[in-house]
Amino acid sequence: MPIYEYQARDPASSCAFCATGFEHFHRIAEAPLTVCPRCGAPVRKLISTPAVGASKSSFDSRAKAGGFSKLKRIGKGEYEKQY
Repeated sequence: MPIYEYQARDPASSCAFCATGFEHFHRIAEAPLTVCPRCGAPVRKLISTPAVGASKSSFDSRAKAGGFSKLKRIGKGEYEKQY
């Protein structure tokens, strides 16, 4: 299930939970929240960047474990083996 981020439309007239923003799990087919689940203040859905794929360090460790080599360019036509 995707994680959606919400924030109060008017932080001055809302609770601390929705004034600073909160995350909510629900299905894609479900309608987005329109009010805070704690105080009932109007909220808006925020646009956020999804975390897709693995971090570079885990990619490097998996490639190294798989027997691959990583080369770093150190000059014109010169490469240094990283692992």
